[in-house]
Amino acid sequence: MSKTSVQFGKVISQCRDLFSKKLQDYGAAWRVLRPSSITDQIYIKVNRIRTLQMTDKKMVDESEEDEFIAIVNYSIIGLIQLEKGLSNDFNEDKDEVLRLYDQYAHEAQALMERKNHDYGEAWRDMRISSITDLIYQKVLRTKQIEDNQGKTIVSEGLDANYFDMLNYAVFCLIKFSEKENISEPQK
Repeated sequence: MSKTSVQFGKVISQCRDLFSKKLQDYGAAWRVLRPSSITDQIYIKVNRIRTLQMTDKKMVDESEEDEFIAIVNYSIIGLIQLEKGLSNDFNEDKDEVLRLYDQYAHEAQALMERKNHDYGEAWRDMRISSITDLIYQKVLRTKQIEDNQGKTIVSEGLDANYFDMLNYAVFCLIKFSEKENISEPQK
């Protein structure tokens, strides 16, 4: 297994752990959200990250890493909602929800591995701010597709954009973890 695949798995495990805890606290309350509302949640998160990256002042005690974790989780929520549709009842079977989480995380990792092969892991040479901009671009594209009632002429659909946003957020989280490992004293 490649280094990136191992790192991807660690990041997804961290994201899933938070998702699972929130599922215990709130249930699947997000099941009442339309995909456009989920896209707007991702928009809010990536817009905040961009603001933090472009200013020195932070007024809310949540890090960029926290926001990237939220993007991963909202992207998976978006994929689940695309499959299942919205529901007025959010008393979902938690095991089924986590099974779907794992399914989409696995699909995202498989997609990442295929693209990493073809692109030669170019993301490793990118700045976190540039990857953030790519997420921002993807969320704006997703909003446009939603405004077009999901119809595209030559572009990928909503699911492809959710997968890309998820994978880009994982790349940023990997880059943050590598920075932390570099700055930690060697034992």
